Amino acid sequence: MLVDDALPTLLLLALALFALAWLSGQVSVRTQMVVYYASSSLDLATVAIFLLLLPGVFVHELSHWLVARMVGLRVSRFRVWPKRHKDRIGLGSVSVQRGGTWRDSVVGMAPLISGSVLLALTGSAVFQSDLLLGQLAQGRLLATLGAFFDALARPDAALWAYILFVVGNSMMPSRSDRQPLRPLLLYLAMAALIYAVVGLPIDPITALLGWLIPAIQLLVGSLLFVILLDIFVVAGLFLLESILGRLRG
Repeated sequence: MLVDDALPTLLLLALALFALAWLSGQVSVRTQMVVYYASSSLDLATVAIFLLLLPGVFVHELSHWLVARMVGLRVSRFRVWPKRHKDRIGLGSVSVQRGGTWRDSVVGMAPLISGSVLLALTGSAVFQSDLLLGQLAQGRLLATLGAFFDALARPDAALWAYILFVVGNSMMPSRSDRQPLRPLLLYLAMAALIYAVVGLPIDPITALLGWLIPAIQLLVGSLLFVILLDIFVVAGLFLLESILGRLRG
């Protein structure tokens, strides 16, 4: 596979991750607002989003814990419970010994990596989510929605869709998870620049992309499935929030 052929897939992956990150924030905010309007309790609203995403939160924190142990870092605390920090909510945390830029980055990105693997495997095996990407690539938006609803029509779809929903909406790195990435990205950018200036062979990169792109396409299809789920969930929550807000007003 040529490098140029991989660029659209990588761009679509980046766009899908950004879209999911924004929608995950909307799911959290809208869920809390609905519960708050219904109960007038900020604590209950906090617990509600925690319970909704609980399995995904556990996978997120367990990923930190497992990878930290794998790279030889000491873990001192594992918490899965919501806690408010001024303008944000922490649904769980793992206290990990600092291990330098590379190890800290791997630990910080562990939930995104494990979540992506779970999404790609579950989405493709259960919902054939790669079909969504195929329809979208042809510009057939209605056919994409049709494939989405067809996938949801299977008998056990609700359970598997919930699993994808909670994993997808819990796997994004938190602010503290992203901190070690800044120097790492700088190192990688410098390495890529040196690689290009020196004129080293591109064949290894081409071979790597040829191996990775099919897996990335499976992931993008699953991300698309979760994005569509989130859009409908957020729309429903927004409507319910508007109704409850008017009743309170």
